Order: sequence, then structure tokens, then C-alpha cells
Amino acid sequence: MDYSFDFSFLWDYWPMLADGLWLTIQLSLMATVAGFLLGIACAVASTSRSRILRGLVGLYVELIRNTPLLVQLFVVYFGLASLGLKFSATTSAVIGLTINIGAYSSEIIRAGIESIHKGQIEAGDCLALSRWQVVAAIVLPTAIEKVYPALASQYVLLMLGTSIASQISAEEMTAAASRIQSDTFRPFEVFLVIAALYLLLSFGMRGLFWAVGQFAFVRRRKLGTTL
Repeated sequence: MDYSFDFSFLWDYWPMLADGLWLTIQLSLMATVAGFLLGIACAVASTSRSRILRGLVGLYVELIRNTPLLVQLFVVYFGLASLGLKFSATTSAVIGLTINIGAYSSEIIRAGIESIHKGQIEAGDCLALSRWQVVAAIVLPTAIEKVYPALASQYVLLMLGTSIASQISAEEMTAAASRIQSDTFRPFEVFLVIAALYLLLSFGMRGLFWAVGQFAFVRRRKLGTTL
């Protein structure tokens, strides 16, 4: 084996890599926030008294969790376009990633809600709080605190999953790497650098979630169990 590593050519392609890195970060943040909100809504609906709501949420969760993310992105990008709803590759990626992570967030948060002791809910009822006040002030904060490490890990996986958006021509980091290696014919160096960037993003996101947990969950901060 006679192979000489050469990373010097990447300096010429740094603007392309930087643009891809920035889009990866944008996709991750937008899908994380939107997916978290969608997950909360679905988790609350899945624990409601309405059988219709529970059934619809259950169908959504099972459909998303048992189909590939790539297929979901194709449905949003190509499928909706055939129905006259055409979105850009970036918008389609955000929609697809949000729908996907929303289902996983819903199940994680639902598990947190179901772990809440009934005594806490009964205490809210004794204070004459409405059901929505109990959910917003007692159930959700406690549930999210309990499942926060699992949510954080899922959102890091979401960031790594943004690489699939390259298949619908979203110019994120993996797409940029593919273009560079097709120009230079040096895929080893290109994808080693991309792997290192994804690794740094993973550590960065974990650090961000740790900081958010330190700020949001006082009890966890005191126990040293934010993540």
C-alpha cells in the first residue's frame, strides 16, 4: 500500500466546508426546537382522555419510528412536490427532520409524564388548578427534567442524521464533502475531516445541553446529574 496523505488542498475548499457546517448547525437547531415542541404536544395528547387524540398520536409515532428517515425526507421533498406543495431542499430537510424527531421526543416525554407520581397531580387539583395548569406547571417541568438526558442524546443523534439531507440536495456538510471529493478524488482525507467536524459538533451540542440543564434544572445541578 503506497498512499500519501495530503490535506493541504482542503484550504481551497474551506468556504464550501464552512457553508456546509453552518447549514448543518442550522438544520440541527431548527429541527431540535421544532421537534421538541411537537414532541411535547404529542406527548400531552397521548396521555389525554380522548381516544381519538391518543389514536392519532399513536399512529403518527408508529409510522415515523418504523420507516427510514431517508424515505420520510423523500416524501416531503418529492412526494409533496407532486401534489403541488414544493419546498426548497433546506425547508424540506427541516420539515422532515422535525417530523422524525418529534415522534421520538413524544415517546421520551410521554415516558416522563407517566413516571409522575399521582400525588403531585392530586396536589394540583387540591389547589383548584385546571387540568392545563397542572400539566404546564407541574407535570411537564418534572417530566422533562427526568428525561432530559435521553432527549439530549436523541438531539445529538438528530444532528448526525442531518447528513441524510444531502440525498435531497441540501448543501450541508456531507453534501459539501461529496462535492469536494468528486473534484479532488481524495475521499479519505475529505471524510476524515468531516468525521472530525461531526465529532466536534457532537461534543459542542452535549456541552450546550449540559449548560442548558445547569440553568434550567436546579435540583439536577445540585446532584450533579444534568446529563
